[in-house]
Amino acid sequence: MAAPGGARRQPLLLLLLGLVYSTSAVFFEVKDGNGTACIMANFSADFVTNYNTQSGSKNSTFTLPPTAEVLNSSSCGKGNASNPSLMIAFGNGHILTLSFARNATRYSVQMMRFVYNLSDTHIFPNASSQGPKTVESITDIMADINKKYRCVSSNQIHMNNVTVTFIDATIQAYLSTDSFSKEETRCMQDKPSPTMSPTSAHPSSTPPHPSPTSAHPSSSPPHPTPPHPTPPHPSPPHPSPPHPSPPPVPESPSVHKYNVSGTNGTCLLASMGLQLNVTYKKKDDKTMTRVFNINPNNTKVGGSCTTQLVTLELQSETSTFLAFQFGMNASSSRFFLKEIQLNMTLPDAKEPFKASNNSLRALQATMGNSYKCNAEEHIWVTDAFSVNIFKVWVQAFQVEGDKFGSVEECQLDENNMLIPIAVGGALAGLVLIVLIAYLIGRKRSHAGYQTI
Repeated sequence: MAAPGGARRQPLLLLLLGLVYSTSAVFFEVKDGNGTACIMANFSADFVTNYNTQSGSKNSTFTLPPTAEVLNSSSCGKGNASNPSLMIAFGNGHILTLSFARNATRYSVQMMRFVYNLSDTHIFPNASSQGPKTVESITDIMADINKKYRCVSSNQIHMNNVTVTFIDATIQAYLSTDSFSKEETRCMQDKPSPTMSPTSAHPSSTPPHPSPTSAHPSSSPPHPTPPHPTPPHPSPPHPSPPHPSPPPVPESPSVHKYNVSGTNGTCLLASMGLQLNVTYKKKDDKTMTRVFNINPNNTKVGGSCTTQLVTLELQSETSTFLAFQFGMNASSSRFFLKEIQLNMTLPDAKEPFKASNNSLRALQATMGNSYKCNAEEHIWVTDAFSVNIFKVWVQAFQVEGDKFGSVEECQLDENNMLIPIAVGGALAGLVLIVLIAYLIGRKRSHAGYQTI
């Protein structure tokens, strides 16, 4: 006979184990008029939205719910007239849109748009304004044609005052079958560190990820090259040459402390490691993606302080000028990274590389506090330039005593802290269940023997 209460304990165990995975992935699919799938996606997403209230600025954090659904306005596209798009609706009027584009070799989420409704009092309590607001940004979500995009790690997309963090994402557009491809293109965040990619065989208007995936097609699995290749016997008259070595993997950049001072003292403190991902045209018109670490030992630091803007300027010996500009929102009393600018001269480039974006909203915190993130942050500046920031700790404007103020942790670090807490809670619950079951069983065994 089964032990009493066994059927009731099993759901409790599953419930406790489910605490470890509080954010579950949601599956989405877009089909054409014939019922053939053209877009498939499976991911979970966290949203952090900064909005204004009568008492000041607030952050609202919420998760893409399992009840989110695909809108009928999603589309498979119509040739050159329109691109495929996945439109996801959830809550009280919130819509996340992924718009795709492709070239001969790759496809990408060319634009991401998020419409959030401030009238949703559950998510945005005491909002000073009402109605829908729209933000959008380019993204680094891209993959080879006929391969799925796969990213287990967290991938942040910054859209002005909104940050969307995708987790455990699988996305594929322009499907050739009704299921995900078995082959995949891994995101940069899943790799230990980005690698320097060789010259692409097909120049592309969409920047390829600096990843070994594009260098070594999955149809030919890599294997180590022996120092002295031994031809198989019987020996062929001309032994085949050894396989080329994979491109070198750059090390993580050195973390360095920077500061900018003005007439009123220090206006910026920053500690971080910087890595640049640059896609450019070579002199032979081929596309090249390279990764550069900023070496603080070979970099001159400058900058400026004003009441509204703080600028950090880095000039390296290799003709690289990199600038970070921080702005502030006086009404919400918050600072944020507003602009990144890069001017770079590369010996094999067709022309000097220049890129900038003055509508960023990253690395933000309350004035007088500091922003800190131990996790690697990836900021997409343009479609040809992005920055990896390692172990960032930054404070702009109100810096007292040349020391960082109170820390505001990034969302990525907070998510990483939740996992061990959830695991610990689940294990504690399991121990409690076992102890209760033991005590009940012991009590029943004693009840079976009565004194004569």
